[in-house]
Amino acid sequence: MAYRIVVVGTSWGGLHALTVLMRGLPADFALPLAIVQHRSKDSDGLLAQLLQDETALRVCEVEDKEPIEAGHVYVAPPDYHLLVDGAHFSLTVDPPVRFSRPSIDVTFISAASACGAGTVGVVLTGANEDGALGLRRIAERGGHALVQDPATAEVATMPAAARRAVPSAAVLRLEDIAGYLMELTAPARHAPALHAPGRQAAPGRAGRRS
Repeated sequence: MAYRIVVVGTSWGGLHALTVLMRGLPADFALPLAIVQHRSKDSDGLLAQLLQDETALRVCEVEDKEPIEAGHVYVAPPDYHLLVDGAHFSLTVDPPVRFSRPSIDVTFISAASACGAGTVGVVLTGANEDGALGLRRIAERGGHALVQDPATAEVATMPAAARRAVPSAAVLRLEDIAGYLMELTAPARHAPALHAPGRQAAPGRAGRRS
């Protein structure tokens, strides 16, 4: 399977989990990786900066209509939903889902729609059930579902919910996830994602760079 994108969702405890993940990925990791971390709408771009310190991959906070490129790590900006929209990302200001914007489910479902079986979904530590429905959609479309072992999560609620939603998901310790992704995507060659229906662009984000 030639995977096209990896989407990662996390909330409480996410900074540590993402730091471990970033440290484990090599500079030649073959796929784009999109991260949805629950955080305050008033957050600045510090998360992308902190993750950049841990990896040779390019890390950036997503801009509306930003092209999706291999070997890049994309962080959902605070207070916007992040969608995989064909060969680029879109941002929307649709209502929060499970009290969250960005919502992991929204990003995962859009990735499943755009990339189908070419999607790898990863649910890490977190304090609510966001991501479970999205991970199930990825699995239903033939993509690969991966869940952090709840026993190794700072907060087990989110990965436990994802595991219930997708019993077939691979369940791994946090420190093993990066290596698993490397093995899983080793044959991958970056290809343009399938186009998904357009969404209303979020105002005030186009052209902004962190």
